[in-house]
Amino acid sequence: MNLLVDIGNSRLKWGIASDGHIITGQPLLHHQVSSHKLIETWKKIAPPQRLAISCVSTSHLLALVSSTAVELWPDVEIIIPKSPAQAFGVHNYYEQPWKLGIDRWLALVAAKHHYPGPACISDCGTAITVDLIDAQGKHQGGLISPGLTLMRKSLVQGTDALQWSEMDYAFGPANFTEAAIYSGTLAAACGLIEHILTTQPENTQLILTGGDADRIAEQLAYKFIIDAALVLRGLLIVSEE
Repeated sequence: MNLLVDIGNSRLKWGIASDGHIITGQPLLHHQVSSHKLIETWKKIAPPQRLAISCVSTSHLLALVSSTAVELWPDVEIIIPKSPAQAFGVHNYYEQPWKLGIDRWLALVAAKHHYPGPACISDCGTAITVDLIDAQGKHQGGLISPGLTLMRKSLVQGTDALQWSEMDYAFGPANFTEAAIYSGTLAAACGLIEHILTTQPENTQLILTGGDADRIAEQLAYKFIIDAALVLRGLLIVSEE
């Protein structure tokens, strides 16, 4: 049994993998993560053979997760992968391969293994990333944009007259400012993904993951697959090498 942990920009996602299947646990926001909280969360699971960690956040959180795991299971093997130039059937397009976010690399690996053929992978979280991979597993490059919350906050921070709102509103032209910001930023995210898809072969699969995947998917004009555990699937493949 493997414990898989994906430390993103805002949340810690985790899952237990056994016999190729992943059971996901309740994600934790960064401010909720402590050694005590992790022990309370994981103390009832069977001791894992391996702990595989994807981390694009602070080294402090990575060290906290690692040390807590060793406290719980002194014999656990800890795997912290880096983005290589080529592995698991995927060719990294980056000139400096290690600078491709490990979460993006793992999503490419998972897509290659679970969704054969050309794919457009969009992780809709704190940032929105879009990565392309062809049928042969060659990464075609990617794009990065602020996520929905970051876009909305940037408007509030850069404009004195606007106020922050966490509410969701009906999508479309609005007759008050908060709803207009909600729809405008959502349309921007959808437009980014759809514009890239217009440049790709018709058989390209759109795979969405991340906390805002459902919200964005509702407004897309393309068929899509939502895989909330995509990065964890990539971690499982890497950890079983």
